Amino acid sequence: MIGWARHLEAAGFQVLLPLLPGHGTHWRDLNQTTWMDWYSCADDAFTTLRAQSDQVFLAGLSMGAALCLRLAEQHGAGVSGLTLVNPVINHRDPRVRALPVLRLIPSLRGLADDIAKPGQDECGYARWPLRALYSQTFLWADVRRNLSRVDQPLLVYQSIHDHVADPSSMPLIKDGVRSRDQTYIELQRSYHVATLDYDAEDIFDGSTAFFRRLTKEADGTAE
Repeated sequence: MIGWARHLEAAGFQVLLPLLPGHGTHWRDLNQTTWMDWYSCADDAFTTLRAQSDQVFLAGLSMGAALCLRLAEQHGAGVSGLTLVNPVINHRDPRVRALPVLRLIPSLRGLADDIAKPGQDECGYARWPLRALYSQTFLWADVRRNLSRVDQPLLVYQSIHDHVADPSSMPLIKDGVRSRDQTYIELQRSYHVATLDYDAEDIFDGSTAFFRRLTKEADGTAE
């Protein structure tokens, strides 16, 4: 996410990129947190920006995209637009359905660095912390229940080859949100962590142009 944040900063946007609780350390730390901890962190960052600007845009990848959707659901017109990359609000993997039992095991071997471009490292955990993953399913359910509250402009990127997220989230989002301004773009060359992959620059440039358009429309300066 750092490259995306720096790109938006270079374009003139003020950016906050919070490190979510349990992230960036060890999978055992993530197992000590819940989705409400992650959401509270994202919500604090939103509140900080909202106090400084009339317009706040959200950008998120994977579970971060689910947090963005919940922020949009909860804050309504306070959110001016969203860009989501490979959002996850559902998963059909049978192991997910078994999490009420599996979570009694601390972790399972996971999949990190789902990136087609060689030499990239997302600094992800090599094991899935199952208690945290189980908590994430409650975030997904909460977001799904309230998708009709999302009516802000929406730009979504989806990798056609994704070994982490299955395709089930996208139709739920398309059918559930009420945004009149919706754009969905397929990524042909990137895997799940598309912000570090071959299509990263297209995502960065596309989201920048999207947010700029919305800024001009709000200012009444759009051509």
